[in-house]
Amino acid sequence: MASKYTKEEIRKIFLEMLNETSLKKITIKALSKKCQINRNTFYYHYSDIYELLSEIFQIELAKVIENYDDSCTWEESFIKAAKFAIENQRAIYHVYYSLRREDLSNYISKVAENVMIRYVKRKSKNIPATEDNIKWIAYFYQCALTEMLMRWIASGMQEDPKAIIRKIGLLFDGNIEISLKRSLTSMKLIQK
Repeated sequence: MASKYTKEEIRKIFLEMLNETSLKKITIKALSKKCQINRNTFYYHYSDIYELLSEIFQIELAKVIENYDDSCTWEESFIKAAKFAIENQRAIYHVYYSLRREDLSNYISKVAENVMIRYVKRKSKNIPATEDNIKWIAYFYQCALTEMLMRWIASGMQEDPKAIIRKIGLLFDGNIEISLKRSLTSMKLIQK
């Protein structure tokens, strides 16, 4: 129990620090001091700062998967899923401008994947698309969503994230169903 509390406290303080300063400036010594633990306690739980960051992304992704709501639009689902990033914009910005940008990109991509695959499957209920085509269509929209969000982060995250998602939603609106229907035609052409 104490170990779980210690890890939660380390993650919480690390996130606070990451919202204040760049990733490269956060040291295990400074983090341990702020957590009121010794460095050995930190090393008991994590091998380095990057393992800690990775665990935070894994925990947040697990929350996204657990809390997915099928009754929501994909935009609503993604905004809920992006709650962590929205609440920790400075931390996300600091990770983006660090050597761990790929971890951030992977996290956003996995969140987008989770939201899009479920949404495309839901939209395909009345369209006899193959599982493979459903995955390809979800992957296409996942990639578009991920890239748009990475560009938003790169631009300094000035625009309201909900407005960004709504703009992307206008581009996607109706196109997922069209893509599913077109996949039926493409399968017939491939089979000829």
